[in-house]
Amino acid sequence: MGAYKYMSEAWKKRRNTTLSQYVRQAAISWRRDKAISRLQFPTRPDRARSLGYRRKQGFVVARVRVRKGGARKKRPSSGRRAKGLGVTKFVRGKSLKQIAEERAAKKFPNLSVLNSYYVWEDGTSKWFEVVM
Repeated sequence: MGAYKYMSEAWKKRRNTTLSQYVRQAAISWRRDKAISRLQFPTRPDRARSLGYRRKQGFVVARVRVRKGGARKKRPSSGRRAKGLGVTKFVRGKSLKQIAEERAAKKFPNLSVLNSYYVWEDGTSKWFEVVM
């Protein structure tokens, strides 16, 4: 197996490993960073390369933090109360990954989004890296 194969295997089996501890420590600093930050190197080079990233001029990786949690609709304030209000158990139309890609595209209007991948999550946030 090559180096990238070992990296992808480590990310698949990261429970209770040193990689898990490393990323958990890194996430502490990521919480203090801006919601969208440009990176010098991808956190997961194997995954970034499989999605089209090359380490050359013109390719950019951005880490995007998106808040987790289900979407809530506003409760009707006037008129009669509908039997099924449709306020709770409301499902988003877009995945958090797609929201992250759109935010990165808005932040860097001169770049086009190639793809994105999951990096880490905690109780409130989910981090994706967007390859542009």
